[in-house]
Amino acid sequence: MRPVIGIDFGTTNSVVAALDATGAVTALTRPTGEVFRSVLAFWSGAGGTLRHAAGPDAIEAYLEDPLDSRLIMSMKSYLAQRSFSETRIFGRSWSLEALIGLFLRELLAPFATGLAGARIVVGRPVRFVGDAPDDALGESRLRAAFASAGFSDVEAGLEPAAAGHRFAEGLDAPATVLVGDFGGGTSDFSVLRFDPGPPRRVAALGHAGVGIAGDAFDYRIIDRLVLPLLGKGGSYTVMGGKALPIPVGWFTSFARWHLLSLMRTPRTLRDIAEVARTAAEPERLRHLIRLIEDEAGYAMYRAVSGVKADLSREDRAQLRFRHADFTIDAEVRRSDFETWIAPELARIGAAVDAALEDAALPPEKIDRVFLTGGTSLVPAVRALFERRFGAARIVTGGEFVSVAEGLALMGRES
Repeated sequence: MRPVIGIDFGTTNSVVAALDATGAVTALTRPTGEVFRSVLAFWSGAGGTLRHAAGPDAIEAYLEDPLDSRLIMSMKSYLAQRSFSETRIFGRSWSLEALIGLFLRELLAPFATGLAGARIVVGRPVRFVGDAPDDALGESRLRAAFASAGFSDVEAGLEPAAAGHRFAEGLDAPATVLVGDFGGGTSDFSVLRFDPGPPRRVAALGHAGVGIAGDAFDYRIIDRLVLPLLGKGGSYTVMGGKALPIPVGWFTSFARWHLLSLMRTPRTLRDIAEVARTAAEPERLRHLIRLIEDEAGYAMYRAVSGVKADLSREDRAQLRFRHADFTIDAEVRRSDFETWIAPELARIGAAVDAALEDAALPPEKIDRVFLTGGTSLVPAVRALFERRFGAARIVTGGEFVSVAEGLALMGRES
């Protein structure tokens, strides 16, 4: 049997899985584990040579010297956005496809022997991230990125459908399954009909998705607890003494992983400094400038993600962050967090309803609900499904590896 490799290139994490000759599928492990952070770091080496690293090595390199390095995160979030064509890194122009291709080469390098001659199936969301995303463009760019990495012949599979294939390996009777796959940037849903056979048969009945997930939940924490301390909601004065609100676009970009790195430009920093001169609370904007200049965003995001994870286990958590003279020490209650993310939960619920409508099935016709991905662990997300389907029908698991393993299984069956 031709080897099959499933590749889940994610907004936050990436995973590679392989189907062996016996039909067993496993996530491939590297020294740092199965899950590989979807990040790149660049810095100038000896003689001005541009150097780079990916995954955990990228984070380590960045934390060693954040002022003289550039950390690139959430690359997948740009795939369906025509507004992003290239960025400059230490004076060199990079297309999005080239950046992702460089990351993929690093991700896949340890598995080069197994990739030779293999059938490669890569995941894509039902709906890409962004305002009015172009999904066809997103898949086209994803394929181009793999081609840039040396893999021009790849197949694409929907990520929730892949997770469903992995879940169905444990089914011993026909079932209609709703699969929810929650990544960093997207929440995707597929309704699938499985017949374990033999022969095994899979029918896709409906799909839907929305470009929000874990990163959007992080944004709400930052928006409520961090941004007011950095000047959001404040005012500054212009000629004649007229008071104007501080531009909100700076804060929106600062709170988004994939936009923060674009703020570290002389023009943006000059604009913020100019507004700070006449701001009612100038020290807050000076904190914002310092955090951007010092590339302290990653450490802040890590603290916020930790709070989100804590709130999945406890009723309250403490957000603690310090950089230079900027300090946050704030308690977060789960009930408040759930209120903040209510708009995102409503959109996720609407996407679930859209998947059922696409499948022409009411909730009572769903036999099992399989939830995977880190955001599926958020209690408010699980409660959304319990209200629609009842707790007895819900199963969770494989939060980080089920999509990659399912993609490999899809390659076996297609």
